[in-house]
Amino acid sequence: MTIRHLKSAEATETVAAEDQRITTAVRNMLDDIRQRGEVAVREYAEKFDGWTANFVLSDEKRQRLIDSVPQAVKDDIDFAHRQIRRFAEAQRDSLVSFEIETEPGVVLGQRVLPVGCAGCYIPGGRYAHVSSALMSVATAKAAGVAHVVACSPPRGDSINPAVAYALDVAGADMILEMGGVHAMASMAFGLFGGREADILVGPGNAYVAEAKRLLFGQVGIDVFAGPTESAIIADDSADPMTIAVDLASQAEHGPNSPVWLFTTSEPLAHKVIELLPKVADDMPNAEVVHAAWRDYGEVIVADSREEVVEVSDRYACEHLQVLCKDLDWWKEHLSNYGSLFLGEGSTVTHGDKCSGTNHILPTKRAGRYSGGLNVHKFMKVLTTQQLSAEANHTFSAVASRISRTEGMEGHARACDWRLTKYFPDEQWDFPVYHQQRY
Repeated sequence: MTIRHLKSAEATETVAAEDQRITTAVRNMLDDIRQRGEVAVREYAEKFDGWTANFVLSDEKRQRLIDSVPQAVKDDIDFAHRQIRRFAEAQRDSLVSFEIETEPGVVLGQRVLPVGCAGCYIPGGRYAHVSSALMSVATAKAAGVAHVVACSPPRGDSINPAVAYALDVAGADMILEMGGVHAMASMAFGLFGGREADILVGPGNAYVAEAKRLLFGQVGIDVFAGPTESAIIADDSADPMTIAVDLASQAEHGPNSPVWLFTTSEPLAHKVIELLPKVADDMPNAEVVHAAWRDYGEVIVADSREEVVEVSDRYACEHLQVLCKDLDWWKEHLSNYGSLFLGEGSTVTHGDKCSGTNHILPTKRAGRYSGGLNVHKFMKVLTTQQLSAEANHTFSAVASRISRTEGMEGHARACDWRLTKYFPDEQWDFPVYHQQRY
């Protein structure tokens, strides 16, 4: 492979030490909340948010917040909700329950059931994440989850009113005005009158993400998430200004959000490197964009599109745009990404806000083995089997022999019991234990 890094990330390798510090802090908080419950949560809420009021958003306050949202904003949220719900319902319908008879007397099947309770986290730091409220809660409801608890950190005396409206439209059953590690713990442990969550979903800062990771096992989670990542694949047909605008738009997520360009055109790469700082200067949060580009931005040039595919699949980017000729070829050959945006008309912002696909996506190369949040994350595929007595003639015999091959005598005897019970006159050509009946 012939690739050239025209721009490399400048960030120093302090990530591991910082990750360890966060892990220790979050583990201590979770252990404290396990021991002291709601008392500990109230202390953390006062310490980190200055919050001493009730956590559960009352019907009256919910309605007051909803009433304060301009109708034009409500209309846009309603539009986005329709797209997200429609796509999630199509995902749900693609996974079905069924039964098949694989051999005479052997009926196998699967039941597709939603989890009982989902906990959805909606960030509330630098931005009001209205779309995250829709992405998580609406998808859970499309899956058929009966009870959804949502947490979002308050700013001032309430959560963001537009977020409250989005949660209401999406169908949240319980809303907690709470953020951070203690919010994740409250949903997982079923505090403040809530139910214990079966799964925790939603984006958040490094502490929230680590809380979710440490709680995994006690509860399910959607994805292991890190800072937002965005990459663009481009050839010589792409507009370098479009690339610069799109990369800068994603860099505003934070100073540690990587933005990458993979291209077969070196002149295009040089032009983007020239343009991006100028586009960043036009942004109201220019310092954030500049930091992300300086410390984590990369530009890689390869000689062929096949090499670009290898590079891209190795990075397994969260958001991947393709600004190239022959989009079908790229769609067929790319394998590792969170969500794919094909053609200049498809910017990442569409997927982030309203196109209908989910924006809660895998980062840190997790796209190699996982997709993003989808309706199936809230559903369980449960298998069933029913074997007739006659079918045991074959299946119990095979299972008995395999069990003894593995050294599992007890397993073998469960099958032997059926062989001797259902076929008492049979003479077997392999060892069959005759269990005494008591």
